[in-house]
Amino acid sequence: MVRTYVLLAWTWTRAAAAYPASFWLMTVLGLAVAVTDVAVILVVFANTTTLAGFSREEVLFLYGAAGLPFTLCDMFVSNIDRVSQHIKAGTLDTFLIRPAGAWLQLATDRFTATRIGRVLQAGGVLGYALTALGPDPGRLWMLPVMIATGVVIFTSLWTLAGALQFVLTGAPEVVNSFTYGGFQLTQYPMSIYGRDLVRGVTYVLPLAFVNWQPALYVLDRADPFGTPGFTRFLGPVAAAVLALLAALAWRQGIRHYRSTGS
Repeated sequence: MVRTYVLLAWTWTRAAAAYPASFWLMTVLGLAVAVTDVAVILVVFANTTTLAGFSREEVLFLYGAAGLPFTLCDMFVSNIDRVSQHIKAGTLDTFLIRPAGAWLQLATDRFTATRIGRVLQAGGVLGYALTALGPDPGRLWMLPVMIATGVVIFTSLWTLAGALQFVLTGAPEVVNSFTYGGFQLTQYPMSIYGRDLVRGVTYVLPLAFVNWQPALYVLDRADPFGTPGFTRFLGPVAAAVLALLAALAWRQGIRHYRSTGS
């Protein structure tokens, strides 16, 4: 499966690299757009010293910890949300008759390597924040777990978004609120939001496990909402449950799809 993905992604990358000026321009533009998110955070802290009790470096840590898994998924799997376009165009059938899985083909369809700039930007912000904060080395084992958990959660959200489009072909605009909107929500401390919203993104849609809960452990901070300490370690469990639900939803979507005959 990995080999097939790499081959398909490399095919699209070679096609894009055939126009080097355009390729690098899009890469730089993607990086520039990502920088604006950090600029907003810096503007906020130009007028205050803390945000809901969190320092600038701590907020940058939250941003980087959410941004790295999100941009990786945006680069490698976000094209899955183009399902409805293929259904409308009658081209989804071609993905279903090929030997590779439909999910894999859709994820790599029109693979955009130029998004690497956003990945590097998020990784750079995370690296800076860790250097500036100097957290307890004994707690840094949570960092790779946090990134892996975030990747699984965002991948699951995009898969659910794709599965929903088998039923609602106009769903991309709706589901983007859970993918791109979810990233926007996780950029800042959850303590700036209402208690009910935080409960929803902890116990229903587990976005709090992308960075908020594990970050509280890394930073050795108490949860402002009084969530039990063991919650910090439930990210992999939440991600696994969401991934299972996403896989089931995708399977049902494929099973109930009716061919256009094309």
